[in-house]
Amino acid sequence: MKKSTKRLFAAVLAAASLLALTACGGGKTEAPKTDDSKTEQPAETSGSKELSVYTAFPESEVIYYFNKFEQETGIKINYVRLSAGEMLTRVEAEKDNPQATLMFGGSTDNYIAAVDKGLLEAYQSPNLDKTPSTYLDPTGTWNPIYVGCIAFACNSDWFKEKGLEYPTSWEDLLKPEFKGEIIMAHPATSGTAYTVLATLVQLKGDDQVWDYLEKLNTNMSQYTKSGSAAPNAVAIGEAAIALTFSHDALQLTPEGYHIELSFPTDGTGYEVGAMALIKGGKADEQENAKKFIDWMTSEAGQGCYAENDSFRVPTNTAAPVADGLVTLDEVPVIDYDAVWAASVKSEYCEQFENKIATKPEG
Repeated sequence: MKKSTKRLFAAVLAAASLLALTACGGGKTEAPKTDDSKTEQPAETSGSKELSVYTAFPESEVIYYFNKFEQETGIKINYVRLSAGEMLTRVEAEKDNPQATLMFGGSTDNYIAAVDKGLLEAYQSPNLDKTPSTYLDPTGTWNPIYVGCIAFACNSDWFKEKGLEYPTSWEDLLKPEFKGEIIMAHPATSGTAYTVLATLVQLKGDDQVWDYLEKLNTNMSQYTKSGSAAPNAVAIGEAAIALTFSHDALQLTPEGYHIELSFPTDGTGYEVGAMALIKGGKADEQENAKKFIDWMTSEAGQGCYAENDSFRVPTNTAAPVADGLVTLDEVPVIDYDAVWAASVKSEYCEQFENKIATKPEG
């Protein structure tokens, strides 16, 4: 199997970062700063040169952003990579003693839920004036940083060998020739997979969605923990089709993997990715966290998507975009209701586990 230098480098740095997360920054505490338009922020210091982050970005991608930010600011980022669902669970479990200062990446479903649970501190970057209003948080808490839609990521070699056409609708996924060849993550641990589930509920309704998912389950290879694991499996031939965000699949193509995208003509969902301050996060890292939010919402920060072949659609309209980028106006996206999706996530994830994930294949 092909291994890229970039991914090997990512794995090495990731291990180092996991060990470093518990390190505390030093500094002398100053009086809290107050923004009249926002809630009062925790005490801040100027002495710390570190920042503790939980991130849902793939490690091979996130290291690029963190290293570039450190080069420009001198602030070292210590991070733990988690799936989006795990990130929210950990922040909630640590609410009385937060071990990180920033949540970075993952769909707004998780951030809306975190706001409802009182887990986040309100902060809005001044760079959001270049972001379309439809992507903004009405509570003024989290900051949108990218958008992306759900796609069928197909192993083109497998389809060529079998002489089959790519699926172009959700119903196509039920074809018998795809038995054991479809892969996605579990909605309880992956923001990607929950977007798939919430999309299908909004398309088909409660009366039909579970019947559809039971049929789809007979064609599933497995349910992974992380959303990015599904397209990785397709890239190396462990499955033929991944249900994933388009950017997670396209990131593999510059490395030589033969993946092509197809989008369901009957409609697909999308995510707005976000970042936010964790309420009660490390006091001496508050200013550093705000600096990172400001940088990541800036033209320079979101320009990294094009530099790093991440294929994410920037929310800052002044940021450059990568060649081959799939934007929302190119695909039949539904009017995805992220607020509703966040409010019913626990209920639908539990139903998915009981009705689908633990049910034997037919």
